[in-house]
Amino acid sequence: MSEVLQSFAPVVSQNSQILILGSMPGAESLRMQQYYAHRRNQFWKILFDLFEEDYVESYSERINFLTDHRVAVWDVFKYCERKGSLDQNIRNEILNDFPSFLSLYEGIVKIYCNGRKSYESFRRNYPELAEKYLCEALPSTSPAYVMKYGEKLEKWAVLKEYLS
Repeated sequence: MSEVLQSFAPVVSQNSQILILGSMPGAESLRMQQYYAHRRNQFWKILFDLFEEDYVESYSERINFLTDHRVAVWDVFKYCERKGSLDQNIRNEILNDFPSFLSLYEGIVKIYCNGRKSYESFRRNYPELAEKYLCEALPSTSPAYVMKYGEKLEKWAVLKEYLS
C-alpha cells in the first residue's frame, strides 16, 4: 500500500540563479528530513565536484554550499502517494506552486530537472514556465539510474554556464 508523502520546503535564497527540481524525496530523505540523503545518491558529490570543493558531511553546511553557489533545490510535487522510493510508483500527485515561487525569486534564470519524472511533470503542468526558464532534464542522481559517474558529472556541468 502506498502512503501520502509531503515534500520539503525549498532551499533557496534571493541570490539563487538556478533551480534544480527533483520529483519527491525518497524514503531515506524523508526519514532524515534532508534532500538527497540516500548514501548512494550522487547529487551532493556531483555538485561538490563541479565546484571543485571538498564534500562536507554536515547537512547545514551543504545547504549553505548550495545558497553560496546560487543554486536552489525543490521538488515538483508537494504531495503524492508512493510505495517505496521509485518515481515510477508516484500516484495522485499535487504540484508545488511554481508561478508564485518564481515570482518571489526573480534571480532564477534556469531550471534543471534531476531525472525524467520531474522534467516531464514540470513541462506538462507548467509549459509556459518550462519555456521561459529553458527547462532541461539532467540524468538522475539516484542510484536507481545507472550511468557512469563521469558521464553524469559531464552532463551536470551545464549548471556552471548559468552562474554568473
